[in-house]
Formats: sequence, structure tokens, C-alpha cells
Amino acid sequence: MRAALIQTTASTDLDDNLDRTAALLAQARERGAEIACLQECFNTWFFPQRIDPAAQSLAEPADGPTMTRMRAEARRLGMYVLVPIYERVMAGELYNSTFLVDPRGEVLGVYRKHHLPMSSHFNEKFYFRPGNAGFPVFDTPLGKVGIMICYDRHFPESARMLGLAGAEYVFVPTATTTRGFSRSVWEPELRGHAIANGFFVAGVNRVGTELESTYYGASVFVDPIGQIVAQAGDGEEVLVADLPRERIEEVRKVWPFYRDRRPDAYGAIVKP
Repeated sequence: MRAALIQTTASTDLDDNLDRTAALLAQARERGAEIACLQECFNTWFFPQRIDPAAQSLAEPADGPTMTRMRAEARRLGMYVLVPIYERVMAGELYNSTFLVDPRGEVLGVYRKHHLPMSSHFNEKFYFRPGNAGFPVFDTPLGKVGIMICYDRHFPESARMLGLAGAEYVFVPTATTTRGFSRSVWEPELRGHAIANGFFVAGVNRVGTELESTYYGASVFVDPIGQIVAQAGDGEEVLVADLPRERIEEVRKVWPFYRDRRPDAYGAIVKP
């Protein structure tokens, strides 16, 4: 698999965001990318920094203008695209979602963020319903693709659920700021998921300043032993890397963690 992470700025201008993202996807395809992942809620700035009921109008259905445009771009470029949006199912049922679109422009499925932070600057519980679509893994000719979204990565159970479902490549679209501890744990956390589960991890972050938050970029590809394959800087960038599927088999022969798991001993993990 040759994959791309689209690390960019965003504004409140939907058409401009879509046009710029389309151009960056074209760059990724020119560099041989077969699949590309966009950043969390890529088509606008990250509105959950503040509580504002009017911002709920940013939510779109799966057949809305953002998905329609990105499906057309995937079809035009002949590539898979992971499209994270603020999803509207119906009035009052809104999710932080990522759709996987195939090279025909067809939607293969959706992942909806399970874990929703609530703090002074991440007010996601106000905007989103917790995910209800499980932890799907999508079987593609490139490999088996799983998704976590931002805050999900702080929960090892999310990554393990994907690994147990056969994931080989896990993409993590985020909107991760310089606030708090995030910058210190960004690479170690993603590397830990890769090591514990024997799969590739790709974390994509945005850049720029929006409201009170600055986003530091540093999008990264990690291989199944936790080695960093490629990493972006702190500006707009199309990060492309080769992620050979055979590496997963090689690593899991040496570290057969799935063979040696003891689920019979882990009951306390799922107790409230």
C-alpha cells in the first residue's frame, strides 16, 4: 500500500476547504498514493472548541455536498479516500464520523467516533452522539482498513477491537492542539498501538490556528514494530509512504501476540 495523509489548514469557507483538499488529493495521487486520509472534520475548522448551538448546522448527511464532492474526487483520481465529517443522520442525531470511499466513488462504510471528550476546549459531548457502528474493518484489495478518530486513540480497547477484527492498517484522523499533554504523547501512543496489535498506524493532524487553538501537525506513519516510517512537519503537507503488507506477516511471526492473548483473564476490562 502506498498511503497519503493530508495535513492542512481549514477555515469556515466550505467551498474553499473542499477545493484545497481536492488539490492536495491530486498531489497525493500524482505521487502514487492509492489511499488518502483527511483530518478530523476536515471541511471546516474544529468548531467543538466552543459551545454554540448554531454550529450544529455544519453537520451534513452522507449524501450532502461534502461527501458528494469527495466521492467525485475519489472516482476521478481512482483512489480510496477516508473522509471525516460532522455527520447528520436526522435532527438531533449527529456524529463525528469517517466514511471510506472506494476508487469508484462508492461508500464502503462509516466509522463513528466512540469516545467523546468534554473539557474547557473540547466540548464534543454537546455536538456528537457516541458512535453506534461498532469498530468496522473494511476489506480492500490494499489490505484491511480500520479507523479510530482522535480521542479514541487514548483508549487501547479501540485499537484492540480493530486488531481482533483483522485490521492491518489503522487510520487516525485528528484535530489535536498544542494544549495539554497531547504533543508529548502523540508519537508514543500511536507507536504503542502499532506494537501491541501488529499493524500499521497512520495518524493525521491539522495545522494552523483556529479560535484559541493551534494545531501542530506532525502527521505520522508507524510500522508494526513502532518504527516511524515518515513524519510531517508543522505546516501544510501531503505525507506519502509505502506500507508493505508483508511486513505485518513478518512481525507477527516473531511476536505472536494474538496467539498468546488470555481473554479468559480479562473480564474486569469490560466491567463498568
